[in-house]
Amino acid sequence: MSAPVLDDEVVWPEDAIEVGRIVDAWGIKGGIKVLPFSSDPQALFSSRRWFLRPPEKPLGPKAATPLPTLLRITNAREQGDVIVATAQDVADRNAAEALRGCRVFVSRASFPTADADEYYWIDLIGLAVVNREGQALGSVADLLDTGAHSVLRVIQPEESGADGKTVEHERLIPFVAAYIDEVSLPKRRITVDWGLDF
Repeated sequence: MSAPVLDDEVVWPEDAIEVGRIVDAWGIKGGIKVLPFSSDPQALFSSRRWFLRPPEKPLGPKAATPLPTLLRITNAREQGDVIVATAQDVADRNAAEALRGCRVFVSRASFPTADADEYYWIDLIGLAVVNREGQALGSVADLLDTGAHSVLRVIQPEESGADGKTVEHERLIPFVAAYIDEVSLPKRRITVDWGLDF
C-alpha cells in the first residue's frame, strides 16, 4: 500500500506519528507555538518536514484558504513548555493564526536514535506483555507518566460470565528495571516480573 498523495508534491509518510499541536502564533513574522506531546520534544527538532492535519474540532469559522499539509521548518527552539518555530510558507501572523489547533506529525524514521535501554513510547504500544513464566498478560495500550517513572497500561481481553461478553482486564506495570526483564522490539514482546493475580 502506497502513502497517500496530499497534493502535487506532498506524500504523507506511512510512519507518521502525531507529536504535537499548534497552539498559537508567535510574533508578527509568521512564527508558531507548538505544544509537544512529549517532555523531550526531540522528534520535532529531528525533522524539518512537519505534516499537518486540521484540528479534530474546528476552533472557529472555516479558513478562507486551505490549510497547508506540510510545513518546511526553517527554525525551531524550546521556549518554556512550547516549541517556537518558523516555516517557509508561513509569512505573517495571520497565516500563523490560521494554523491554530492543527495537529503536527513527523515521520517515525526521522526520530533520533534512542540510547540503549531507552524506547519511544510509540514503539512500545501494541507490544505483547508476558511474565517470566510465559503467561500472557495482555498488550501495551498506553503509557502513563507519573513524574518519577513511566507506567505501562496493559490490557487483556477476557470472557466474563455466562453472557460471554468480553471485558478488559487492566494492569499497571511500572516501566522500571525492577519489573521489566526484557524489551524486544523485533519480537514485539516485553517480559516482566509480574504475576497474573497482580
